[in-house]
Amino acid sequence: MEIIKIHHPHAYRGDEFPPLAIALGYFDGVHHGHQQVIQTAIEAGKEKGLHTAVMTFDPHPSVILNKEVKHVRQLTPMDEKVALIEQMGIDYLFIVHFTKEFASLSPETFVENYLISLNARHIVAGFDYTYGHRGKGTMEQLPAYSQGKLTQTIVSKQELDTEKISSTRIRKELLSGNMEETARLLGRRFTVKGQVVDGEKRGRLLGFPTANVEVGPDYYLPGVGVYCVRMLVKGVWHNGICNVGYKPTFHSKKEEKPTVEVHLLDFEDNIYGENICIEWDTRIRDEKKFDGLKALVAQLEQDKNFAIKYFENF
Repeated sequence: MEIIKIHHPHAYRGDEFPPLAIALGYFDGVHHGHQQVIQTAIEAGKEKGLHTAVMTFDPHPSVILNKEVKHVRQLTPMDEKVALIEQMGIDYLFIVHFTKEFASLSPETFVENYLISLNARHIVAGFDYTYGHRGKGTMEQLPAYSQGKLTQTIVSKQELDTEKISSTRIRKELLSGNMEETARLLGRRFTVKGQVVDGEKRGRLLGFPTANVEVGPDYYLPGVGVYCVRMLVKGVWHNGICNVGYKPTFHSKKEEKPTVEVHLLDFEDNIYGENICIEWDTRIRDEKKFDGLKALVAQLEQDKNFAIKYFENF
């Protein structure tokens, strides 16, 4: 897959690309609904003899258009989004740098400069996709705006259990700690990447050494609680339990953001500084404050036994 980063205004010409079927969208999560849009573009490409492309945008439009939004966390930061789209077999990925100038383009100008000029022939997007200034352009208007140069496929609302599959719905399930439903909507288990950093080192003293993980700032995290997880370390997946939270047994003051601590089952290596990936599988319980270390250790033993039994049937 060839990745092409576009800054407005661009100077690309249609003859620089083969005729394309392009899927349009922000695609945070690359969930089941997004996959349907992208797969439809792939099928259209095969049917019409076109190469395939996805066009997405960076940063999130709300960072540019909403003065109160400085940073947006995501289900899939750009590097993960790129990897997931590539796995689907797309030929080109256009990443358009989203700016106020780009956002102010009329629908007609967007169609001419960002679709036709890139040699698009067929466009695929969801039923609610809009483009151009204030989102005034719709997929139904695309043939008119392109003066008949483009055909389109509008992907209908994708539902699971009679409710639309959306990034908003997935974030809600994620924050509630419902990892099974999150996985159903995504089409895969939820993961984040990070680095193992120095922590408070209490876990080793309690007999439960933990890896303190600094998760990238672009990620959403599951809601506060204790989970069964798997962690990818040096190319190998290991089972474990993870606490996402504020450690109220040891801290009376709530920090600005939760910590992520993973205790791996049957694992002893020093992994400080390692880049890792955490896969969340199921939630065990809420985080809570314990009266003393003895009660905490007893609960950790229960959590560990829960995880061992869970992974026996994994």
